[in-house]
This record gives sequence, C-alpha cells and structure tokens, in this order.
Amino acid sequence: MFDLAAAFSSAIALIAGLDAELFAIVRLSLGVSLAAVAIAAVIGLPLGAFLALARFPGREVVLVALNALMGLPPVVVGLAVYVLLSRAGPLGSFGLLFTPGAMVIAQAVLVTPIIAALGRQLVADLWEAYGEQLRSLGAPRLRVIGTLLWDGRHSLITVLLAGFGRAAAEVGAVMIVGGNIKGLTRTMTTAISLETSKGDLAMALGLGMILLAVVAAVNGAAFAAGAWARRVSG
Repeated sequence: MFDLAAAFSSAIALIAGLDAELFAIVRLSLGVSLAAVAIAAVIGLPLGAFLALARFPGREVVLVALNALMGLPPVVVGLAVYVLLSRAGPLGSFGLLFTPGAMVIAQAVLVTPIIAALGRQLVADLWEAYGEQLRSLGAPRLRVIGTLLWDGRHSLITVLLAGFGRAAAEVGAVMIVGGNIKGLTRTMTTAISLETSKGDLAMALGLGMILLAVVAAVNGAAFAAGAWARRVSG
C-alpha cells in the first residue's frame, strides 16, 4: 500500500513538475492521433456521404463491410501496415516503418471506417430531411454532398471526436509499426504498457492520469457538441 501511495505521489509530482520526458510522450501521442483523425476525416467523410446518397448493386454488402471494419482488430491492422512498410513490402522504399508516420497510417486505417460509418448515417438522416428540396433545385451530386456535410457540421464534430478517442486509446497497432522507441515513437499507451512491465509505476500512472483526462475531455466535448448541435438545429 505504501509503495502504491508513493507511486501515485511520484506520478502527481511528474505531472505538476511538467516532466520533460512525460510531456514529450504526450505531445507525440496527441500529434499522431490528430494527424490520423485529419487523414481519416478527409477520406471517411466524403466516402460516408457518397454511400449515404448513392444507389448501386452490392451497396448493402459495402455497408455491412464498412460497419464490420469499425471493429478491426488493432493488431491485425498493425501487422498489415507493418508488411506494407517493411523493406520487402510495396511501400518499404519510403522508410516509414518505426517512425511517427507509420503510426499515423495505422491509426488512420483504424479510424477511417468509424468516421465513414458514422458520417454516412448522419448524411442519410439529413438527406431524408432535405432530400426533396435539394432534388427540386436540381443540385449536382457533389454539391449535395457538400451542402449536407456543411449543414451537419455541428454533429460532425461528435463524429470526429469519436474517431480521436479511438485513436488516442490505441496501443496494439502503434506498438507494432512504431516499435515504441524512446524519444521517437513512444506514445502514452505504449509507454504505459512498457513502464508497467518495468515496474516504473510512477511514470505509468502519470501517463495513465493524463490519458484518462484526455479521454474524459474528448467525451465531454462530444457531449457538449451534440447538445450544441441539437440547440442549433432546434
């Protein structure tokens, strides 16, 4: 009990003292996750909007596959990205393996289906509400997609925050493609795993507290964004 209390005290001291190593890990984690969500948004939002509006043979199969991809096992994604970026892989010449770029790619692969699926449902609901009006105006498909995404921009904040929460909590994929290299690819989740195995509970607890605070802030922001969207739409 004394050791645990001492570890908590040391963890709080690290946070309060703005420990350089601890906050370097936090900065890298947030940077990687934000970059991954940005890439996932650029790909996922237009894809989700297209699937909400388009009608083509096999669409239901695509939607089922998209929903299934929301539950992609992180270690499988990490393995797939590792193979692609390894020297023998098709993208090996770029030298991205064991760099923050590789971790961004892995997280983007995990987050894109989430943003696409949630964005598709949002656009489908908006199309049901405003579809007749947009059809009567004869707006082209790309214009319709842009209009619906803009109209649902407040609710889309919740979608993006959900993607960020998923990325920030990721450990398996980034461990595989990043290598958990100190000062280069060590994130909050991989550092917590490593420091716990080493018995350095102070660092692990400090990072755990910050990660919990980030997740709580994301969930609070998602709730606030949803309430704001309901007020604005109402």
